[in-house]
Amino acid sequence: MRLRVLSVAYPLAPVRPDTAGGAEQILLLLDAALAREGHQSIVVACEGSTPKGELIAIPRPRGPLDEATRRQAQQECRIAVETALREREIDLIHMHGIDFDRYLPPAGVPLLATLHLPLGWYAPEALRPDRPMTYLHCVSASQRRAAPPGAALLPDIENGVPIEALAAPVRKREIALSLGRICYEKGFHIAFDAARQAGIPFLLAGSLFRYPEHERYFHEEILPRLRPGENRLLGPIGWKRKRRLLTAARCLLAPSLAPETSSLVAMEALACGTPVIAFPSGALAEIVEEGKTGFLVKSAGEMAEAVKAARSLDPDACRRAARGRFSAERMIGRYLDLYRRLAARGGREGLFASQRKDRFDSD
Repeated sequence: MRLRVLSVAYPLAPVRPDTAGGAEQILLLLDAALAREGHQSIVVACEGSTPKGELIAIPRPRGPLDEATRRQAQQECRIAVETALREREIDLIHMHGIDFDRYLPPAGVPLLATLHLPLGWYAPEALRPDRPMTYLHCVSASQRRAAPPGAALLPDIENGVPIEALAAPVRKREIALSLGRICYEKGFHIAFDAARQAGIPFLLAGSLFRYPEHERYFHEEILPRLRPGENRLLGPIGWKRKRRLLTAARCLLAPSLAPETSSLVAMEALACGTPVIAFPSGALAEIVEEGKTGFLVKSAGEMAEAVKAARSLDPDACRRAARGRFSAERMIGRYLDLYRRLAARGGREGLFASQRKDRFDSD
């Protein structure tokens, strides 16, 4: 069955390899897999996105990302989705944005929404959509545990990363590294402090989006900690440079202050043979195997001590764990199987029967 999938990104973030967002990276992996296997992939995303399939571009905001800008982007996204549905035969819609409920199309085509972020960050009505044939799922067990009573969720599909593509012949260096969106909940100011206490050079790579609260955090907590010769801010980085840095680093620091639903960069680090030192926030506690692939800590001081201990961990153990647990191929296979089921079932009842994974998987 040749699928025609309309993927809809969060309208304020471009979908490309240097975007520091898990939702965008998962969308790219699925888009590439659809194109590679001969399906039709159509992506609604803002200007500057680089999917393998067809891009339906909406304007990319140039100024601060305030509430008015957000509403305008949601309206542009809604128009683009509804236009695509009028002009094309679509089998399935797959939405990835935290605000997906703001641009849901009319009833008709089956729709899957992946909940990439903590469930408490979504509007309550988003978790109980009235639109027929609209299905939601989580990306980790820890995320699902936070689901409100009565939320109808399909079985989780855990995120994955391209393990083999992350292999790189790069020697280890005495550096600590963090990657991600530069905002308070990622806790990068703590990573700066921990690396300084450990006496190791520190690199931070990632994007600063123009949300007022993100810019305020950057100016108040990150800029004052920058010291030549001690640490560096790299900004957004492409795939090859990310792979090289992740492989070269002694450790990845992930002091997240939010309940992470997943962590692609932690999975990528392990695939590169680099241990992860993290706060036990949400799914990070499930990804890091204490004393084997990294350490779980609770403060900058504990993180500094773990940085010193990281050189004792075996890079090959990290790689084996990543191959066994975080394969993108496994994730993609589960998504494509779900795409086929939803597209074929259409309005058939019973998809949520008993809410049991074993019945769903054996159907």
